[in-house]
Amino acid sequence: QVQLVESGGGLVQAGGSLRLSCAASGYTFSNAGMSWFRQAPGKEREFVAGINWTGSSTWYADSVKGRFTISRDNAKNTVYLQMNSLKPEDTAVYSCNVRLLALDYWGKGTLVTVSS
Repeated sequence: QVQLVESGGGLVQAGGSLRLSCAASGYTFSNAGMSWFRQAPGKEREFVAGINWTGSSTWYADSVKGRFTISRDNAKNTVYLQMNSLKPEDTAVYSCNVRLLALDYWGKGTLVTVSS
């Protein structure tokens, strides 16, 4: 079965950096695009970043453009989210997502807390 496991979250001061990882299994990782989403307390889940199956194309929410970078390592079945210049408003649970045959799969997420 499809499994997505996020790691790398934690507490960081404003202006700091974190790198999130999402390890995937249960499907052919190199055949599918991947995305990161986040959900802040009391808010709806929102798209953060996406990457195509080869890693040659990426796209970002305006709120993180220029600060976050999504990448993937198909040999390791892992997608990453490098987050720089973090702001308190980036505080959220970050989850990775894959859509396969019109079905969405999600990890449980990893909590990122940015203190001011």
